[in-house]
Amino acid sequence: MAAQGAHDFMIGLNAVIVAVVGDEPCVLVVPNSREDPSREGLAALPFGPFEPGRHRTLDMGLRSWVAAQTGLRLGYVEQLYTFGDKGRDPREVQGGSRVISIGYLVLTRPPEPDPASATQWRNWYAFFPWEDWRRGRPVALSERIEPRLRQWIKAAGNRAEERERAERAAVSFGLDGAGWSEDLVLERYELLYEIGLVEEASRDRGKTSDASIGFSGPMALDHRRILATGISRLRGKIKYRPVVFELMPPEFTLLHLQRLVEALSGKRLHKQNFRRLVEREGLVESTGTIETRTGGRPAVRFRFRREILAERSAVGFKLPSVAARRG
Repeated sequence: MAAQGAHDFMIGLNAVIVAVVGDEPCVLVVPNSREDPSREGLAALPFGPFEPGRHRTLDMGLRSWVAAQTGLRLGYVEQLYTFGDKGRDPREVQGGSRVISIGYLVLTRPPEPDPASATQWRNWYAFFPWEDWRRGRPVALSERIEPRLRQWIKAAGNRAEERERAERAAVSFGLDGAGWSEDLVLERYELLYEIGLVEEASRDRGKTSDASIGFSGPMALDHRRILATGISRLRGKIKYRPVVFELMPPEFTLLHLQRLVEALSGKRLHKQNFRRLVEREGLVESTGTIETRTGGRPAVRFRFRREILAERSAVGFKLPSVAARRG
């Protein structure tokens, strides 16, 4: 949709479509950005325009073009945020309309692979390797990010600014013994962008990527920021709403459920403590059947206890904090 006049704009819809494939949290991407052909080959989030003549609501527009592009019939959908920074789309820089994108978080179960589809399921930790603590403190954080953060702190113009920078780094990245909050995915990405430690920063400022920390490379446009927003929202939401079951099959073992929560949160959980939490919250009930394909001892199958939604307004997985130990 383009508004006529001195300030033309177009409304687009971006989808952060999440599924857990195996034990890994994945996001659906298209390999070539339709929004930015000059960045061919970069992963991009699915995108489609809002067409008011065809789409009665934004939600209907999203569902319509996602089904057309990916074949997915969407279940759980929630609006994330509106992204409208000036110059975020190269078409605007070249004299085109201002592009305002409305981001959505979509949760689904992974469909059967379609060889004919141009879409791909990518592990979201390929774009945010510093967010995965399941095997301890990420090497990328210790060896690449933390040294650059300390350089940035020392380069402050005065002591007050240095203290402010140190506090931001501690809160976001758990420096100097501070706790690591898995919810702050967006804040961490935006701090790295501000400092110039992600390739999007160099690209957007017209510089070479030598200042980047050399991760997997940028996504198209500001799609890594949109993805960070979606991950932050989902990690926060699993603590007070049972949205993880949108990603689960109808029946599952408790180990399967634990691995899924670990994948989303990026932290390893104590098996017995997790099971006590699930039991205390009343989230699941036994189906009375046994899963034998576990690779170990047979395990009881469970299902989500949907009545919990009517019984309590807030219920979820309240996860312990991760100590910011070195490793």
